[in-house]
Amino acid sequence: MDTRQLKTLVAIAAHRTFAKAAEVVGLTPSAVSQQIQALEAELDVQLFERSSRPPSLTPQGVQVLDLAKEILRLEENAVASLKGNRISGVLRLGTVRTNALNLLPEAIVKMHDQYPALKINLRVGLSSSMISDVASGRLDAALVAEHVSLPPQLRWSPFLCEPLWLIVPGSVKERDPVHILGTYPFVRYVNNVPLANLIDTEISRMGVITLDVAEIDTIGSIVTCVRQGLGVSVVPHVSLPSPDDGSLVRIPFGMPQVNRQIGIVERINAPRGDVIHRLHGLLAQLCGEHGISRNAD
Repeated sequence: MDTRQLKTLVAIAAHRTFAKAAEVVGLTPSAVSQQIQALEAELDVQLFERSSRPPSLTPQGVQVLDLAKEILRLEENAVASLKGNRISGVLRLGTVRTNALNLLPEAIVKMHDQYPALKINLRVGLSSSMISDVASGRLDAALVAEHVSLPPQLRWSPFLCEPLWLIVPGSVKERDPVHILGTYPFVRYVNNVPLANLIDTEISRMGVITLDVAEIDTIGSIVTCVRQGLGVSVVPHVSLPSPDDGSLVRIPFGMPQVNRQIGIVERINAPRGDVIHRLHGLLAQLCGEHGISRNAD
């Protein structure tokens, strides 16, 4: 199988026409057609429905396209490694929908500035699917919260350990967290993520029955609701503005104050371990006083 054919297939899928793909890969349209015909003959499958305009991938074509992308990624990483420049190629990164995601774009930009030959493909999803994709090799690493257990072939390295805060509107003068949680309307974080479970567990341990006024699945929206005076809530440190603008008051949540951790999950002896280590260092640095560094592998 010729990787040039695979690059042509990927170009067609990305640009939707053989003619545009020909411009991208530097071939004539007839040469592109010949490459695809040769690939179809070698694999004994039909990759495109040519009766439609533009031509569409067949189900077998979709499968081959996925394999082609993986083969080309492995080839690029292998070439980079053999050249002694491992900070290049493609890093496939996943992340959960966490406020720590606010840090990730800046870290990716800094990684690109330092290592311009490195490409980062980012995907956002649920922690369970991210962990599964790292274990299976579909992702190189993922940003997830601390989990009770991980598959034995994976490891999790925290880069952030941040406190949780009970936040109240600036007009509220009360400072006793138990009294506040049991007296004021409560904006509950409802999401199938460890942070929501952590908050609910501590409220239960404190023996408080909250007066729920809203259930919201994004931390940013919760902060906005509290700022506008809808109620009180519990949020992680990274979600709060710094410096404070006076519209919110933060009170330590939990006795003692509860912390949550976010880290990078990767395979043990991951092929892109050097790149992941550098990304971890950047994220820890961006977390400031709450960042957690790790020793070199």
